[in-house]
Amino acid sequence: MHMPDPIITREGALDPEQEVLLADSVGLALQIALDTLPPAERLAFVLHDMFDVPFEEIAPMVGRSSTAARQLASRARRRVRGASIQAPDPDLARQRQVVDAFFAAARNGDFDALVTMLDPGVVLRSDGGERRRAASFVRRGAADVARTALAGVLPSAVLRPALVNGAAGVVVMTKGRPFAVMGFTVAHDRIAEIDCVLDPERLDRLDLAVLDA
Repeated sequence: MHMPDPIITREGALDPEQEVLLADSVGLALQIALDTLPPAERLAFVLHDMFDVPFEEIAPMVGRSSTAARQLASRARRRVRGASIQAPDPDLARQRQVVDAFFAAARNGDFDALVTMLDPGVVLRSDGGERRRAASFVRRGAADVARTALAGVLPSAVLRPALVNGAAGVVVMTKGRPFAVMGFTVAHDRIAEIDCVLDPERLDRLDLAVLDA
């Protein structure tokens, strides 16, 4: 699956720009949810619910009657609501504590500790791009995500804390180069979503100087 490019900023005091990024992370989650919809459903939903286009005008765009277009939007609406998009906790310091504990448990091989840190409905999305197609997948549920985390541990990796889309995340470095960008949604002190970009082409374009500012 393809995920939006992550927005990486340095950790520090929460300024207005970071507040906007934090709000935008919910928008990114919605974009990912929309990407899972069939094209006709997505078009009907976006045009009607976001731009208030009448179904009579949407119908010829999706090649259906206005009644069928209404049904497409309704199905899409249910799917998006079922995605359980969660807003992250506003306390960035607490988010960082949870993320750090997650990586500590993974490196210690502590499966049970990982499961307790994860929301039961946690979703892990990974985008490996064209060059790492095997690294593109979606995992759901605390047990599956914990197993994936344990399998993906890189003992020699260096974790650089960062704000990813305005929330606590890390840039994973190997041999001095970025290997992955991981963004976390921490809701109610548990990790509800993990978004990983492992696409080498996109990682090579990252400007990590912002982390040293």
